Amino acid sequence: MYAMVAPPDNDVLWARSLNCSLGGTPALSGVSIGIREGEILAVTGPRGSGKTTLLRCLSGQLTPDQGEVWFNSSPVHTMAPLQRERLRREKFGWIAPEPALVPELTAWENAALPLLLRGSSQQAAKTTAMEWLERLDIGMCARKRPHALLQAQRQRISLARALVSTPCVLYADEPTATLHRAEGAQFLRTLTTAARSHRITVLLATSDPEIATLADRAVALLDGRRVNSTGGGANGAEGVTACSLSV
Repeated sequence: MYAMVAPPDNDVLWARSLNCSLGGTPALSGVSIGIREGEILAVTGPRGSGKTTLLRCLSGQLTPDQGEVWFNSSPVHTMAPLQRERLRREKFGWIAPEPALVPELTAWENAALPLLLRGSSQQAAKTTAMEWLERLDIGMCARKRPHALLQAQRQRISLARALVSTPCVLYADEPTATLHRAEGAQFLRTLTTAARSHRITVLLATSDPEIATLADRAVALLDGRRVNSTGGGANGAEGVTACSLSV
């Protein structure tokens, strides 16, 4: 048994010795990881290697069976469910392989949803959502509903929804899995450009080695264990995030 120790000051996210089982099957075994503020980190590995489980543990969606997860100086693994929900709502963004848009809402309403749920006025939320839709070259679709859009357009709206509250950390779980290669490459360029311009930390789960090259650094999983890491990181280790959460 080890004592719980706060993470290094220059890591916005930090995890130690994560063990997690899903349905009785080990999904993570002793995984430790640290992510710096503003860094784009690729988590690579084949299907079933534990990438999604790791992202879900780091974002507070799953509580590991053993190990620690820290966001700045806050221990995510000991938070109550409502605290974790607040953390995800206020500090994190999430992009899944499928956009999961609300079919009854227009594009701008889907993008504005996180702000509306946080209590922003409709006008303020719409203004911010429209700004992001324009930045992501999808403004022309603002009044359309998901069924009238192409898959690549729907995924860009999900990116706008994830970025609209300017999260500290953006979790992108195989975000181009349903896109053609050219569309996926454009989507990732847009994602990384937006993240770098706003100093958003990104965890990008991918099974494509080519996609991983867009990141500052990559860590690889195999059968729930870390097997290596590559890249020196373009952001250095000196940055301390300005985002914090009192819990």
